[in-house]
Amino acid sequence: MAGITNLAFRKLCREFGSRTAIYVCEMITARAVVERNEKTLHMMSFDADEHPRSMQLYGVDPKTLSEAVRIIVGEGWADHIDVNLGCPVPKVTRLGGGAALPYKRRLFAEIVRAMVAVAEPAGVPVTFKFRIGIDDNHKTFLSTGLIAEAEGAAAVALHARTAAQRYSGTADWSAITALKEAVTTIPVLGNGDIFSAADAVKMMDQTGCDGVVVGRGCLGRPWLFAELSAALRGEPLPTPPNLGEVATILHRHAVLLAEHHGEDKGLRDLRKHMAWYLMGFPVGADLRRSFASVSTVTELEDLITRLDPAVPFPSDAEGPRGRQGSPGKVALPHGWLDDPDDLCVPTAADVMHSGG
Repeated sequence: MAGITNLAFRKLCREFGSRTAIYVCEMITARAVVERNEKTLHMMSFDADEHPRSMQLYGVDPKTLSEAVRIIVGEGWADHIDVNLGCPVPKVTRLGGGAALPYKRRLFAEIVRAMVAVAEPAGVPVTFKFRIGIDDNHKTFLSTGLIAEAEGAAAVALHARTAAQRYSGTADWSAITALKEAVTTIPVLGNGDIFSAADAVKMMDQTGCDGVVVGRGCLGRPWLFAELSAALRGEPLPTPPNLGEVATILHRHAVLLAEHHGEDKGLRDLRKHMAWYLMGFPVGADLRRSFASVSTVTELEDLITRLDPAVPFPSDAEGPRGRQGSPGKVALPHGWLDDPDDLCVPTAADVMHSGG
């Protein structure tokens, strides 16, 4: 997730969640890798003991993506590459990227083929995450999964919403079931509305998928991965943290962000996490506003002393969090829907804006 799954948050998830889960970095633009953009190289950084190192790439041009993979595997930057074909953001889809790209079947096949040809000899698996389709009239998930399987993808993941839904409504898990039935030789992972360990178990039982991908569910809850690991092993779930324990995790997050970005940028980045961490807790409006405008670690430490550490984790904090919004028309390049077999890459498709 853009601006979320940086080095600091991934380390937090390993410390308070699970060390066996795979944590994917922020979305990295293939063109920025090829140009060795300084900001992108910082976003691509991994912790010394972080393995597997999982890099999320975005791109539209097979040649650029192939070259980016060549650099990544040649430099030993990643152990796994995941391609983001699920982003519904207009600035991405209007250039033919993200959730718009799978509609172009031949272009997508060339992308998979080109990336796998470079990554496979180096032992680096390439996986693809995508949505049901652009909208209800342009569903592409079955063809996308079958193409990925045929061209050598190591696994596929389906966010069970269309791009037009964005993050609204309810994920259609029946599409995950259909994809699992169609794609039989590589793992099929499910994504969409995993906000608790019970949701993950239910999705796997209901769809037959081989694993789950968590997005918004972990916002302000890096410990969710410990709960998921326990549930999928059939073990009792750990007790949810009380407010004092959440404050300890929040403080650790602040320290890690300050180390990664510098205190000024790091604490500004932390502000968007505050509502997620404090969701459901009886904190009070004034204190919430203070947390949301914090600028130094010392200031955060002072605010934490004003919390009641004994307050238990609230039951109403278990539901959806993060982006929801409303459905809307998907921004696409002119004539994008005219021919699904067109191989043309839109002009300026490979913009150099890592992070989504």
